[in-house]
Amino acid sequence: MAKIKKGDQVIVTAGRDKGKTGRVLEVLKDSDRIVVEGIQRVTKHVKAGQSARGTRTGGLETVEAPIHVSNVMLVDPETKKPTRVGFRLEEVEQDGRTRTVRVRYAKRSGKDI
Repeated sequence: MAKIKKGDQVIVTAGRDKGKTGRVLEVLKDSDRIVVEGIQRVTKHVKAGQSARGTRTGGLETVEAPIHVSNVMLVDPETKKPTRVGFRLEEVEQDGRTRTVRVRYAKRSGKDI
């Protein structure tokens, strides 16, 4: 189970965007990287071409580049500060059966994420 998932609010702890917060847009498991909204923005040269609905204009685009997972921390939902992620095992009764489920929680406040 991943510590950081799509949709989580994270804060950057290292690099040129240190201190900025954003929402995770995409998780790239094979390279241990994530794409965060508004973080690690780079300019990209785009060639003018044709798309399905008319012509695409060329020029410069700004896009979010992936950042390594070790350079971000999850934002605690209660204190709004960076926190580590822990896992707790809980017994859940479902359809008359008892199942063990891993639940993510913020180590700073102890709240479930």
